[in-house]
This record gives sequence, C-alpha cells and structure tokens, in this order.
Amino acid sequence: MAKRSLQSGLVASGTGLIAVTYGVVRYGYGLQLPQLAAEFSLSTPAAGAVAAGGFAAYCASALAAQRLLARGSARTVLWLAAAVAAAGALVVATASSAPVLALGVLVAGSAAGAASPAMVVAVASTVRGPLVARAQAVVNAGTGVGVAVTGAAVLAAPQVWRPVWFGAAAAALLTAAAVDRLARWPAAPGPRPAGGATTGIRRPLLAAAVAGAGSAAVWTFGRDLVTTTGGLPERTTAALWFLLGAAAVLGALSGDAVRLLGLRRAWVLTVALTAAGTAALALAPGAVLVAAVAGAAFGGAYTAMSGVLIAWGSALRPHAAGEATAVLFVALTAGQALGAVATGALAGGVGAPAAFGVSAAVLLAAAGVLPARARASAGV
Repeated sequence: MAKRSLQSGLVASGTGLIAVTYGVVRYGYGLQLPQLAAEFSLSTPAAGAVAAGGFAAYCASALAAQRLLARGSARTVLWLAAAVAAAGALVVATASSAPVLALGVLVAGSAAGAASPAMVVAVASTVRGPLVARAQAVVNAGTGVGVAVTGAAVLAAPQVWRPVWFGAAAAALLTAAAVDRLARWPAAPGPRPAGGATTGIRRPLLAAAVAGAGSAAVWTFGRDLVTTTGGLPERTTAALWFLLGAAAVLGALSGDAVRLLGLRRAWVLTVALTAAGTAALALAPGAVLVAAVAGAAFGGAYTAMSGVLIAWGSALRPHAAGEATAVLFVALTAGQALGAVATGALAGGVGAPAAFGVSAAVLLAAAGVLPARARASAGV
C-alpha cells in the first residue's frame, strides 16, 4: 500500500510539473497573446519572433538535459527545469516592457525541454512492471491540464494575466520538490548504447520531426485561424482552447493504447487523429461546433502522440529512456519551428485554410513512418 501511495504521489506531482512547464509557461504565451500584445504593443512579427525563440530555447534546454542525464544527473535536470520555469515566470509576471517580457517567455518556455526527460527517468526508476507505461502517459498528459487551467484563467479574467505567472513560478518549485522527495532516483547511469545520442532511434526521430512540422499550424496559428478567418469572438476562441486543453488530458490513455494496439497502430491512430483535427479546422474555421470537435480531437491526439513517442524511445533505449525522450522531443520541436515558418509563409500566399490542409497532409506522412514490426509485435 505504501509503495502504491508513493507511486501515485509521484505521478500526481509529476503531472503537475508538466502542467506548469508545458501547459502554463510554454503554451500560456500563445493563449494570452491578445492581452500581452495589447499591453506591450507587440507587433505580429515581434510576437512571432518570440514564439520562434521559444522553440530554440526549448531545444537548447532539452539537449542540455540529454547530456546531464548521460552523466546520471536526473535530479539536476529536474531542478534545472523548475528553476528556469520559476525564474522566467517571475520575469514575465513583473515585466514592464516588451524586451523584458520576451526574455521571461524564452527562459520560462525552455523549462519544458528539461522537465519531460527528468520525469521519464523519475517514473521509470520508481514505478515498476506493467504500470510504468500508463504512469508515463498520465504524467505526459499534464500538458492538457496546464492548457485547460490557463484557458480557464483567460476566460474568467482575460486582462488579469500576471497572477497566472506568479502562480506558475510557485507551482514549478513546489511540484519539483514533491517529485524529488518521492522519486527513487537511479544511483548511477545505466549502460550506455554504443554510438551517439541518435543511435538506434533514427526512425522515431524522423517521425517526430515530420509530426512536429505538421502540428505547428494549430499550436501557432490555430486561434488566429478561427478568430481572423473564421470570425469567431475572442471569448469563444478562448473557450475553444480551454476545451482543447481539457481534451489533451485524454493523452493519458496513450500508454494503454500502446499496450492494447501495439506501437505501430497506436502511432498511426494518434497521428491520423491529429491530422483530422487540423483538417477539420481548415474546412470550417467559423463553425463553432466543428472547431470545438476539431480542437478536442487535436488536443487529445497530439498529447497521446507525444506519449507514444516516449514509449517508442523507451522501447528502443530502455536503459536511456530519458535521453531518448529528450532527443525525440528536440526533433518534435525543431519540426514545429520549421512548420511554423512554412505554415506562415503558405498562409500569406494561398490563405490560412489551405496552409492548414497542407499541414494535415504532412501529419499523414508522419503516420507512415512506422516503428519496426519486431517492436510493434511486442506491444511495447
């Protein structure tokens, strides 16, 4: 009973840490962008530059985490994530100018790159047996919790955004402290695979990069699509993004999906549903019901897809699951950076709906990059 309580506490606190580092301080910028742009006179190019910088900061943090994990410093990675999230959130909360705001967003947003690999190690070293995949998926779904909380705050008081960032700073430190206390950290790093960081995981790296490129449209321009092209009121779009975040919690089922369907089918299903949500938004951005269903499908499927990536990397690199996650999530984020640029350029030339249609096609291409059959048949 005590062991089960320990594991449940770790999963709960880890979910909270991911909620803060992903759902609040990483994606919170986009959700609160209308208010931030108005208060700090941010132009569209400037706002886009901050978002692009966030992708780079995330990648740098994840690569630093990968190197620290290779030395057996998982606890250091955990506190790196908490410290930069808290510091960046405090800078945003107290910002008095656009440059200071941008600095805070970049620092805070980088925390997610370290949080995921740290939590993969914490869960893998604490939760044993068949429950580990489910636990990893639940923690990863914390992104949806954070997006939903931020969306609710925007709905309740759209102009009162600073308390959200103050709260995020405190929550990052508190959840990290809980994780540190409950995790059974490995005493030493496991056996290192021969070769570099990408050895043995090139196929999921390609899949992650292509999926990232396709998913960037909704994450970067989704709310703008339904507002500008679809003509929906700002309050309605905030409600839609709250729904997207709430649905993303369904990503917690990715571990069960991998166990029941196998890695190949779980990957195809989650990526195809992400594509379907993107395509539906492109087809009817002004229809509230369609946008709600499409956003919910995208949110749940995208989070589940990232959970399948964790399972894929863990299956290929069982003694270095945290490092594999860091590298795969760098590929996912790098793909999003390229996809955001490409989608913006396409939208300027052929219109946003057509650009979203291309993004959906890119996601379908990612669904075709499949795990090897040996792994799929093992159901890992």
